[in-house]
Amino acid sequence: MSLHDSGPHGTYIGIYDGHGGPETARFVNDRLFSNIKKFTSENHGMSGDVINKGFLATEEEFLTLVRKQWQTKAQIASVGSCCLVGIICSGLLYIANAGDSRVVLGRLEKAFKEVKAVQLSYEHNASVESVREELRTLHPDDPQIVVLKHKVWRVKGLIQVSRSIGDAYLKMAEFNKEPLLPKFRLPEPFSKPILKAEPTVSVHKIQPEDHFLIFASDGLWEHLSNQEAVDIVNTCPRNGIARRLVKAALREAAKKREMRYSDLKKIDRGVRRHFHDDITVIVVFLDLHLISRSSSRGPLLSVKGFTGNANP
Repeated sequence: MSLHDSGPHGTYIGIYDGHGGPETARFVNDRLFSNIKKFTSENHGMSGDVINKGFLATEEEFLTLVRKQWQTKAQIASVGSCCLVGIICSGLLYIANAGDSRVVLGRLEKAFKEVKAVQLSYEHNASVESVREELRTLHPDDPQIVVLKHKVWRVKGLIQVSRSIGDAYLKMAEFNKEPLLPKFRLPEPFSKPILKAEPTVSVHKIQPEDHFLIFASDGLWEHLSNQEAVDIVNTCPRNGIARRLVKAALREAAKKREMRYSDLKKIDRGVRRHFHDDITVIVVFLDLHLISRSSSRGPLLSVKGFTGNANP
């Protein structure tokens, strides 16, 4: 799920990739932007700390909802969402990521007259060695904090991402019991959260060479490299560009299964999950217009966004 909101004070982009169900992604879609705006007002401006507070407030609100629904809808304790947020204001791009979605910049390299891919975020996924090391450092007494299961690294053998909003069953021991389904329950108790909701936040000053941004869930990057995605955006018309990226990824998914794209599209939505992950893409074009040097406001941006989705 995604949100793209432009206003007088900046532009907000969000990719919310849910797992276990849609509840957390929908909740984040409703609340995260509002919380970030609230803390921006209270702190009289945007900052990494403001965004972090917005994430943690949204997390706490969702955990409160889980507590309320726990007895009647225990499944909600096993639902979570990866969250990738971009905020453009005052010539700066703030990136906040919790999970394994990714943002890639298309930047013109003047010396080579080519638009190159620059990855602006990194994934909190147990497949990344540094993420496994971080988990082992945070949980030195737990030799099973990351487990290789069917050739895939998973946190506690259950989930690939190490950061998310939701997934209450891996953050609070009070949900590690009935009526939660046995497949989600850990055999041993835990005293501190296994997953974190804090995002990794970075700030990038937008330059005239920065042409566009591709925000996408991991379903896109599973099938397209950063440069392949940038090449598609750079060489195709803007209109419908996000849908074009989704289609390119689905074609690659079909090719890997040695089937035609048209046949993949015919498979029922519930079954297609076995062929490809859901994909959400937002492409944001950065048209930088420099204004008078006498102005203290800095560069102005004309921002245009395009979205695309594929839900199996």
